[in-house]
Amino acid sequence: MPTPLSMAQRCLRYAALPLSASLAATSVFAQQETATLAPITITGGQSTMLSTPASTGSNLGLSPMQTPASIDVISREQIEERGDTSLNDAISRATGISAFPHPGNGLSALSARGFTDSASVMRLYDGTRLYGGVGVTFPFDTWPIERIEVLRGPASVIYGDGAIGGVINVIPKKPTRGPIENEVQAGIGTDSTQRLGLGSGGAITDRLSYRLDLSGNRSDGWVDRGDNHNATFSGALQFDATPELSFRLSHSYGYQRPMRYFGTPLIEGGQLDDLREKNYNVKDGFMRFRDHWTELAATWTPNDATTVRGRLYHIGSKRDWRNAEYYDYNPATGLIDRSGNTEISHDQKQTGFTADASFKGKVAGLDNVLSVGFDVNHSSFRHLNNAYVGSSGPVDLHDPDPGYFQSDLPFIPRYRNEADQYALFMENRIAFTPGWSVVGGLRYDSARLKRDDLVAGRNAFSRRFSDIGWRIGTVYELTPNLALYAQYSEAADPVGGLLMLSPANADFDMSKGRQVEIGLKQSFWEGRGEWTLAAYHIRKNNLITRDPTDPGRSVQVGERSSRGIEASLAVAFAQDWKLEANATMLRARFDDFSESVGGMAVSRNGMVPPNVPERLANLWLSWNFQPGWTAMAGLRYVGRRYADNANTLELPSYTTTDLALRWDVDKDTTLVARGYNVFDKAYFTSAYYSPTQWLYGQGRRFELTVNHRF
Repeated sequence: MPTPLSMAQRCLRYAALPLSASLAATSVFAQQETATLAPITITGGQSTMLSTPASTGSNLGLSPMQTPASIDVISREQIEERGDTSLNDAISRATGISAFPHPGNGLSALSARGFTDSASVMRLYDGTRLYGGVGVTFPFDTWPIERIEVLRGPASVIYGDGAIGGVINVIPKKPTRGPIENEVQAGIGTDSTQRLGLGSGGAITDRLSYRLDLSGNRSDGWVDRGDNHNATFSGALQFDATPELSFRLSHSYGYQRPMRYFGTPLIEGGQLDDLREKNYNVKDGFMRFRDHWTELAATWTPNDATTVRGRLYHIGSKRDWRNAEYYDYNPATGLIDRSGNTEISHDQKQTGFTADASFKGKVAGLDNVLSVGFDVNHSSFRHLNNAYVGSSGPVDLHDPDPGYFQSDLPFIPRYRNEADQYALFMENRIAFTPGWSVVGGLRYDSARLKRDDLVAGRNAFSRRFSDIGWRIGTVYELTPNLALYAQYSEAADPVGGLLMLSPANADFDMSKGRQVEIGLKQSFWEGRGEWTLAAYHIRKNNLITRDPTDPGRSVQVGERSSRGIEASLAVAFAQDWKLEANATMLRARFDDFSESVGGMAVSRNGMVPPNVPERLANLWLSWNFQPGWTAMAGLRYVGRRYADNANTLELPSYTTTDLALRWDVDKDTTLVARGYNVFDKAYFTSAYYSPTQWLYGQGRRFELTVNHRF
């Protein structure tokens, strides 16, 4: 009997026939100036996310309802209502997404559909990726953000390798036509928290408009010596040369000095509550992240059927760490032994150009949209370190004297990686009936990578990677507001971040991933409510595992998979009441994976990968109980996770509760009092540096915020 996967592949071959036929007719599109696609609209209600075009799902201008994939859009209104000042907090309220921040990845690590971190969950800023899978440290503050789009599942058709788990696209505020409007927001809170945001935008002339946002935050943090601060700048200037042609120059800059906290070690197999605020790092430890993004974008729409876009950009990121990173409890002495004194500096640059064009037309009398594009960039990554060697000595469990950073090895440039990458991609949507469409896409990626050993003064290796990712899916409207969809997609992940690829991993191929997904999306109750339901199965192979016959040797044969169900609901269920909720259940497993234990290869088949929660849920409820007064409450549930591949160390599940009261003083001024984690739940966000070293999440805190527009 054929397997479900083989049956799906057979069906997809037939589904691909109309796609290839439509591509053969590309030349007719430019002549079609008034082609239309049957729009999906939601009228008379408040909930319209399914009908609003989302750029992350495709380059075809489709809404989530028209896209055969799972897409969440977190609007500016939702970000403000929930009070999420941290980007990770805002993202992890989306369906199926959890955050496990750790300093090694710029506090930006995410998990989606059973896959983790930046090599499998891609982060974009306004549709542009920082190539190579190296830790993402920008953006981090939600003040300059207009919305966040979350595409779950493989997305290499548009964005290339590194997106088997999903893609997070953070879209900043843009210049708008109309009168100039200004905004100021200030907040204070516990832990000496202070926040300030300034924003301004509008039309300067009939052709020139701008947007400017600045923000700054500081706090003492939730652990000893946890002081931290950051600042952002985001600005854009748009010139509408003609009604058909516009240019936008934008620049963003972020500066962070995060909390220098690397976790708390287990004490005789467990965590002690009275160590929740202890910090075992050295006194002079630090982290510093500096990022800038500059882009010149052009959009040309010569007619209603044609849109051409191009973006020339430059990205720079400098990151510095100097800390004692590893802590172990020594039962013989009762002290915390510290090791792994690590000093690192990253200097990453990327310059590129990407362009795409979309054409609306008809093929054999059927509505059709085609998008084609290319992407080229050059990236460099220079790495300095002290070989991660050094110790600042043991410290007392309850009253640590932090001491100072010590290392006998020099902090020098160790290697430089450079990559030249290009990609060609295309997508197509053909509507066989007003309610039935087929969407397909194809992308070819090629990257030439070279690594120079800066210590030995020689080239360490050169390697070319290439991959073809593709997707095909269909959407069928069972009713005008209820759609059934299905898709099959293939994508690739690098063995690690390509720009950090070591000589030991240089000969390995990219990991391959496949996904089958089906789902339902509906708008109901005259647009006052929406719900989605999705089921998926992802399989990723070519993992690096130990050779069973030689545990000291790695081979690339491993495999892991996940399957799950995701659901979301947004509904204005009564006058002045609104509810938003989502839930996820998944099963993530190593299918073929082993690791070395005491020099022996030990199978981990059937185990759950670390830092992957198999149950997630979010809820947000708001009640406008009096004119100008709104009460709000939110719950965030994260299921248990494992700290190790053997699944012997379990990070417990947790639920946090947020409460807020908003007073709209007038149409321009708002005052909000908030309590986060109001029951002071002790929980752990991740286990990263070792399976026995866990990072606590933030405890109870309160903030008061005032916002004024003028």
